[in-house]
Parts: sequence; C-alpha cells; structure tokens
Amino acid sequence: MTLQQTAPPAVLARPVSRRDKGRLFQEIGMLAPAVILLTIFLVVPFLLSFWTAMTNQPLVPRPTPIRFVGFNNFLRIFRDELFWTSLWNVSRFTFWILPVQCGLAFATALLLHQKLPFRNLFRGLFFLPAITSMVVVCVIWGTLFQYPTGPFNQVIGFLSGGRIQPIDWLGDPNWAMFSIVLLSAWQAYGFQMIVYLAGLQGIPDELYDAARIDGANAFQRFWHVTMPGLRPTHVFVLVITTIQAFKLYTQVAILTQGGPKSSTETVVHYMVRSGFEEQKLGYASAVSVILFLIVLVIALLQRQLLRRFDV
Repeated sequence: MTLQQTAPPAVLARPVSRRDKGRLFQEIGMLAPAVILLTIFLVVPFLLSFWTAMTNQPLVPRPTPIRFVGFNNFLRIFRDELFWTSLWNVSRFTFWILPVQCGLAFATALLLHQKLPFRNLFRGLFFLPAITSMVVVCVIWGTLFQYPTGPFNQVIGFLSGGRIQPIDWLGDPNWAMFSIVLLSAWQAYGFQMIVYLAGLQGIPDELYDAARIDGANAFQRFWHVTMPGLRPTHVFVLVITTIQAFKLYTQVAILTQGGPKSSTETVVHYMVRSGFEEQKLGYASAVSVILFLIVLVIALLQRQLLRRFDV
C-alpha cells in the first residue's frame, strides 16, 4: 500500500496572496501623499538647485547665454574667505546659543513643572516670544541695544556707577554676535521649554515616590530620575536647536546686515546676498547645496544619537 502525497491546497493560498496584495496597496496608498509631497517640496527643489549650481545662471535673464560651469561655483565658494568667515560665525553662534537657550528653557520648564499658582498663565507668558514675529522682536531689541543711550547701557551705567562705558552692542565686532545670541535665545527658548515640559510630564510619578522611599533627597531625585528620564528630550532639543542655529538669517539681515567687519555674516545671509544683491543665482544655489549637506550631516548625527539612546 502506497501513501498518496496530498498537494498543499492551492485554493487556500489565493486568499492569502490577495490579502497581502491588498495590504500592500493599502500601505502604498497611505505612503503616497507623503512621498509625493516630499518629492515636490524637497527632492525636486534640491535637484533643481544642484543643476542651477552647475551653471552661471543670473537672477535676471541677460543676453549672454547660460553656460554649464561644472563645479566651478563650488570651487569659488571654497576659495572665498567670506564663506569660511560666515561658516565660522554660524558655528560660533551655534556653540554659544546651545547652552544659553537650552539651559534657559530647561530651567524654566523645571520651575513651571512645579505646582505653582497660575502656572498655566506663566507657561503662556513664557511661550509668548516664540510665537512673536522675529521682525517685531528685532525692532524691540534694536531699541534696547541703542548706543550710547539705550536701556541696556543706561542700566549698566546705573549699576556700575558710571564706571563702565556704554557698549556698542551692534556696532562693535566683539559684541555684535553676542547680542544676536541674546536676542535669539530669548525669542526661541519658549519652544524648547514646551518640549522639556512634555518630557517632564512623561516621567512616571512612581519613580519619584520610589526614590523618596529609598531616602533620596531633591538633588538625587533630579540627578537619578529626572535627568535619565529626559535623555531623549535632551537629544531632540540639542539637535533641533543646532539645525535652527545654522539657519540664522532674519536677525542678521535686520540688525547688522552681516557687519560690523563681517563679524555676524552667516551662511544663509551670504547665500541671499549672493543671489539677490549680486544676482549670481548659480553661485547662491551652490551655497544652498552646501548648507543642505551640512544640515543633512546634522540630521544623520541625530539619528545615530537616537539609536544610541534607544529612542
């Protein structure tokens, strides 16, 4: 007697295959809007910018034909000392604003996370600068920075009894970037404060109760419960602030125009000036491609940091 081998029921495989295809089409349909929007607003503009960067295209069409110049625009940028100055300035700005802005946001979030009266009102007030137009903020701080009779100089003169001379906040190369840092940190720290508040509210109260039962004091609870619980938040805030800092433009364009002596020139301001004032659109596109690559490297570092911290 021989055993007859029964073939697998082909009929049962067809519904599974159809189900898989249906799920695949469903996933493609859900991803399609995001892919289309990213292609339209990110991939296509980048490819057009890269192509423009390989030409000598001006902002306004001229009788002379547009020529393909290869990587000449990139080589000219790397040989331009002003570009390296702008890159150094924006790196210096980023290095200064990270501890100031993130530290201020962290301290404010810790304070407003406590059970204080009217804390929701204070949260709204502290967040108000973040939703205020940067142009308005620059006008207000430009008045505060006035030399030599601005409010800041009057306060310093009063506190020092006249021993400290008025400071030219925006006209002195040694103080101009520091002034931009103060203004920018004050305007934008509200966003980081909200992120930190969300992170603090995500730490379970049971961890603090267990720490109190173990006899931990306030500093030990902060160091061993709060700080580890905010580790992903620290990484997110750090990377977002760094990327925003590299895009510094509005404050510089309104208050200093890159001066004095190029001490506040930034990469974005350098790019806009090349494209719209000097009308070198191809050259400005090359700068934008370099800036995009810088931001891309920062985003990749963010991904590595998030993986390291298991976020």
